[in-house]
Amino acid sequence: MNRMTLTLAVAVGLAALAAPVAAQDAGADLAQRLTALEANAEFSGMAAYERLQARQSLEMLAAAGSREREGARYVAERRVRIAEVAAGTAAAQREIDRLDRERAELLIEASRQDAAQARAEAERLRMEARIQAEEAARLREQAMSSEEAMQDVEAALEGVAGAQSARLQAAREREAALAREEAALMAGGDLPPSSKRGNNEVYTLGGDAFGSGQATLTAGAAASVQALAVYLQAGGNASIRVDGHTDSQGQPEANRALSQRRADAVRQALIDAGVPASRIRAVGHGADEPVADNGTAEGRARNRRVEVLVSGG
Repeated sequence: MNRMTLTLAVAVGLAALAAPVAAQDAGADLAQRLTALEANAEFSGMAAYERLQARQSLEMLAAAGSREREGARYVAERRVRIAEVAAGTAAAQREIDRLDRERAELLIEASRQDAAQARAEAERLRMEARIQAEEAARLREQAMSSEEAMQDVEAALEGVAGAQSARLQAAREREAALAREEAALMAGGDLPPSSKRGNNEVYTLGGDAFGSGQATLTAGAAASVQALAVYLQAGGNASIRVDGHTDSQGQPEANRALSQRRADAVRQALIDAGVPASRIRAVGHGADEPVADNGTAEGRARNRRVEVLVSGG
């Protein structure tokens, strides 16, 4: 064997010996990274599946023969890296969730403070109105002897009463608006659109609150009903009627039955959210009370609705 051949043989032998050592070093480094990840209290309980996969891949690397060692090392390195990234992502999401909760709590507290101020202002205005009414009665008694003086007093009182009534109404509207805002923040959804009908406040869930022919609330509608329930619980003991309506397509009895099931679903959702069952009744009207032309798609969509009527709102 000449010198060049001997040198080459030695080099090949050294490389063969070095490969397992390098693989062992890589495996030790990966094992240290995984151990550090598992020992980090910040990541406790996070990326458990990814960490298990990484641990299994390290065991496979330790047991791999020379031919499989490089592939096993690659898989182990990837799995350890995935576990690290997954744990970091989970920790970041947990922190985001915590900050979101803090933000929501601060918004709710701010809304409560605003509502308390609005209630205090409304109460102050009610007291002023009472005092002014008593003062008006006193002035009327004093002015009874003079018709001209009586007319002047009545004109003055009418102006004062009008201004006071406007301020009181504005305070009440502000109080109600803040109560709705607080309910939406607490429930994580907006209240349904509302309107006044006589002495009732009417909240309307549109046709998209249910699937076609179904009586199960969609996720968005359920969130709105949840917010409405929070608002109703804070608003006293007003009686509530849930009216279900459909368009005119289909058989009348089938429409009436569907509208009743939908009204019952909304009633039950309000009860589940904490509104006393004794305050709520549900009625299905079918297609008997349209609010738009059933001859058009737009009109039929408006007629498919559930209305929540709150008395004295």
